[in-house]
Amino acid sequence: MTQHWLVKSEPDAFSWDQQVANGVEPWTGVRNHMAKNNLKAMRQGDLAFFYHSNVGKEIVGVVEVVKEAYPDPTAESGDWVAVDMRAVKPVPKPVTLTSIKADPELVGIPLIRQSRLSVMAISPEHWDRLCRMGECKL
Repeated sequence: MTQHWLVKSEPDAFSWDQQVANGVEPWTGVRNHMAKNNLKAMRQGDLAFFYHSNVGKEIVGVVEVVKEAYPDPTAESGDWVAVDMRAVKPVPKPVTLTSIKADPELVGIPLIRQSRLSVMAISPEHWDRLCRMGECKL
């Protein structure tokens, strides 16, 4: 069964446009243990929302896991991992953090509860609601 995720990136460091241009890209640099465990739980074929953090604060695209967790080549030490992501499609109507916070159907979503977490699981109900908000047909 496909799992759903949300991954955050600061667009001035790595943007949705760069993800699209690169096609498949390793998701590296995660240095939080909970986020690392989420990367380890990802399976090939899982889908994730691509979220611009800091600047924009909105869901802008959907990516797919194409390679499961492997040692992060950017880590100098520790058991940090990366996964490879492929751009699937942009979200036609970006979903802002403000609209997510205002939607009663999204109460309890990790994006609000654990705002600093860079890789998080998204429940099927929250995934469906965010897809509807973003007018994203998958």
